[in-house]
Amino acid sequence: MPAGKKVLIGISSSIAAYKICGLVRELVRSGAEVQVVLTPSAHEFVTPLTLSTLSGRPVYTHLVQNKEGEWVNHVALGLWADLILVAPCTANTLAAMASGTCNNLLLATVLSARCPVAVAPAMDHDMFGHPTTHTNLQRLHDMGYRIVNPVSGELASGLIGEGRMAEPEDLLNAIRAILLGDS
Repeated sequence: MPAGKKVLIGISSSIAAYKICGLVRELVRSGAEVQVVLTPSAHEFVTPLTLSTLSGRPVYTHLVQNKEGEWVNHVALGLWADLILVAPCTANTLAAMASGTCNNLLLATVLSARCPVAVAPAMDHDMFGHPTTHTNLQRLHDMGYRIVNPVSGELASGLIGEGRMAEPEDLLNAIRAILLGDS
């Protein structure tokens, strides 16, 4: 990982969010600056305290940060990053990104980005195999988004199939490839 690169990790609401803690730690160890943005429901799976401790930066969830009305500038976040990785990227977040919906801080930041954006889908096998999901992935691909494909394996539902988010080391390799200009 080239030292000094700025990676924004967007976490949506999936059990696979626990895997991102190790990824954040490895990115920081490699010299990257890491900013984490959570969707509001991602708090159910991983805490801002954990991610803030690992990244050394505050974790953001909402456009308005506190009762005093302090605004989190989504445009500045989108411009700050050399790469945005949305991982895990749920079917809901994937659909919102594909349609340009902007109803949370993460989606607003992605729409403001001028850097490469990658997504790592994470969902149950039937959800991943649904034609709408593949249409949304194709649409994002056509818009220049990078897709870190899920793998087949044991899923949170207990089923076995495709939809399991790529492992942290695979995400790290994808980040390196994107930042170093490999396809």
